[in-house]
Amino acid sequence: MTVYPYVVAAVILLLGVIGIARSRNLVHAVVCLAVAQSATYVLLISIGYQHGGVAPIFSSSSTAPKHMVDPVMQALTLTDIVVSATVTSLLLALTIQIAKQHDTVDPDELRSLRG
Repeated sequence: MTVYPYVVAAVILLLGVIGIARSRNLVHAVVCLAVAQSATYVLLISIGYQHGGVAPIFSSSSTAPKHMVDPVMQALTLTDIVVSATVTSLLLALTIQIAKQHDTVDPDELRSLRG
């Protein structure tokens, strides 16, 4: 097993978090959050990967293979994609409403609205 997919997932997550921290635009922050969430796809798929593994399909005439790819991780990845798309669309809809009401998407300008 190699460590490269875990490093790639960590780098993607780090880039997304840095983008969120440095963002001066709500749309940019939402996109950076989507990038950070995509690191979980790489992580889940790399956890379920087996070198030389086959699809987990059984038939009555064949024996069970030694190495199989974990289908649970694939299902979790698909669920993660759906949740990420839902969260991203909700946050973008909220950003549109903020832009309509306050004529800005700069978080620094929105801070003065408290109180």
